[in-house]
Amino acid sequence: MKTPIPHDIPLPLPAAEVFLKTLLVLSFIAHLLFVNLMVGGAIFALIYEIRGRGNKIYDELALFIAKTITVNKSMAVVLGVAPLLIINVLYTVWFYAANSLTGSVWMLVVPSVAVAFLLTYLHKYTWTILQQHKTIHISIIAIVVAIFLFIPLVFLTNINLMLFPEKWAAVKGFVSAMMLPSVFTRYLHFMAACISVTSLFLVWMFKYETFAKLESSLAENRSFFIRQFYVIALIVTALQFLIGPLVLISLPSHGLSMKMLVTIFSGVFIAVPAIWLMWKEVQETGTAGSRVIKIASLLGLTVLCMASGRHFYREQALSHHKKAVAEKTIAYQKLVKEAQEQAALQALVESGPLDESTLLERGKQLSHACFACHGLDTRLVGPPLKEIAKIYTGNPDGIVAWTKAPGKKRPDYPQMPPMPLPDAELKIIAEYILKIGQ
Repeated sequence: MKTPIPHDIPLPLPAAEVFLKTLLVLSFIAHLLFVNLMVGGAIFALIYEIRGRGNKIYDELALFIAKTITVNKSMAVVLGVAPLLIINVLYTVWFYAANSLTGSVWMLVVPSVAVAFLLTYLHKYTWTILQQHKTIHISIIAIVVAIFLFIPLVFLTNINLMLFPEKWAAVKGFVSAMMLPSVFTRYLHFMAACISVTSLFLVWMFKYETFAKLESSLAENRSFFIRQFYVIALIVTALQFLIGPLVLISLPSHGLSMKMLVTIFSGVFIAVPAIWLMWKEVQETGTAGSRVIKIASLLGLTVLCMASGRHFYREQALSHHKKAVAEKTIAYQKLVKEAQEQAALQALVESGPLDESTLLERGKQLSHACFACHGLDTRLVGPPLKEIAKIYTGNPDGIVAWTKAPGKKRPDYPQMPPMPLPDAELKIIAEYILKIGQ
């Protein structure tokens, strides 16, 4: 299958490439943190509201979590602008190619996000009003969760698709793009991160009551919930040690590099003490939560390593195609320049007779190939230019016609090959020959 190789837009970057790539990784991590909290919060709110139908305290917990979703949603949107703009600038060809190939499903992201965000507010502010209609109220957050599960899958499919230009010709819409290697393993990795990050966030919220503004019943059971969230975070983070290798195995090998592997495994190494600290917290007999900042810091470094490793994979996977696109762009720019020069020549010819200085300047530039076979007043491969000028005195069109379709008049000369030049250039060459051959 032939890999599509388009030409790029030859525009300068707004800043140094290394700065933009660093900013891409860091801004993406900041955006991803709040996306994790938004998605994970919606999932937790749904689960605990369902449990709250049999136990009032879980309904209060669901409300407590629901109040965080809209805030984290707003942060995710604001912090998502920077990485989206940067990836458009750095990977224009690849990002837009992926977007166009997934078509209508990619465009569906915008209205889906709008609907989900409005429903999160509806869910939060109708808590008391729909208290006696729990099925309706739970259905609202269930729709939000469904949309939140769908949108990351679309983003992951597109980000994954842009890494494999050799697959573009075979992709027939979103579903076929979704079936490419590593989409589902990366999606599973993302969803596990949402649960783990949200669990630790809730530990932090419950630990620092000043920030949490806990209801009395929740405050009375603070230690119980902190330990419960720690257990969830511990189990899911430990599962990442199984999911991570699946992601690595599913990635096509052409993007792997030593730099990427070292960075990824450094992140794994940093995550080990975080797991150990979570285990210590679960085993704590008193009030747990004192180690949450240390755990979050270690896992933050792990995420930095993982995001950097994924960037290194993207660079390696696209390196050959980027080189081919750069070559195609240079060739395209050359064609554009030649077309512009030809248009200028045509306009010059059509404007009427050239003044002597312009004729000599342009003619000298264009007729360098003529002097390979013709001397000015001496015979080389072909007759002298002065002899040609004498034959075609006052008839530049005759030189043009002969140059385009030369015949053979003299048995002691080889036949001249046709010159594949535009008529405008041939006309200037002919005028130049007549001028210098006087």
